[in-house]
Amino acid sequence: MKTATYHKVIWALSLTLGMLFYHSGTCQSSDIFKFEYLNIPENDTGIKTQRYKALFNLPIKLNEKKDYLITGLEYNKLDVGYSQNFPFDQSELIRFHVVDLNLGFITKWNENWNFVTIITPRFASNFTSGTITDDFFFNATATLWKENQKAEKPFRIVLGLSYNSTTGLPIPLPLISYYRRFHPKWSYTLGIPKSTFKHHVAKKHTLEMALLLDGYFINIQNNIPLQNNQVGSKISLSALIGTLGYQYNISKRMSIYATVGRSLVQEGKLRSDDRKDVFVLNDEANIYIRTGFKIGIF
Repeated sequence: MKTATYHKVIWALSLTLGMLFYHSGTCQSSDIFKFEYLNIPENDTGIKTQRYKALFNLPIKLNEKKDYLITGLEYNKLDVGYSQNFPFDQSELIRFHVVDLNLGFITKWNENWNFVTIITPRFASNFTSGTITDDFFFNATATLWKENQKAEKPFRIVLGLSYNSTTGLPIPLPLISYYRRFHPKWSYTLGIPKSTFKHHVAKKHTLEMALLLDGYFINIQNNIPLQNNQVGSKISLSALIGTLGYQYNISKRMSIYATVGRSLVQEGKLRSDDRKDVFVLNDEANIYIRTGFKIGIF
């Protein structure tokens, strides 16, 4: 596989997966391998969270037409601490795991556009009793992708649809992302779940401002009894975060990075089986500190 083609395949995979709203800290980067640590310090609600993420993506060339099968794996572990008491047992809400298995296909749609499809079975649970049916979720997406890196102002656009079983909406949702390098030292990306504005200070150094969505939706195997005969069977977090970041480029494809940010809007909740809110855990702003190592195409 030619290096340039390999990089394009990995980029398409990473962006498409990233748009399946879940952990979105660097979803619109093009990662072949990543290890990341996230620290959300304690806020006024008395909740703190640490998250460990590891992912690996591998494209397999199928034929001379440049069709590719994509395989990948992502694992996230979340450790949650509580310094205040809630009116229920918190022992079920201390450690969570999310495992994504990625399977995709990339082909050339026409002279200008590439077509990308990804299915992502997911297991998201506290896994206190092995695995059960409610731990399983299913995500899928289909996108068209076009870019021109040789233009005076390089650009990239992705248009598509995504179905995510954790959103609770029974229909595919639209996806869009637009990137432009409008100056040798400046670029931006507009999209969901992440928009960025970057200053490429030098070959080794990049500064970034970003606005991104982050969160999770996870099954709780042993239901938590609450007041008014309600039951918490899922836990979710949704946050809109503004960040400042720095990336040190070890080589053209390898880098380390660190970001610090604060949630602008945040809701952590217990939910019922039918996804209704039954208890608010955390609706106060948090600091977000993220650092990691990655191998990618930029």
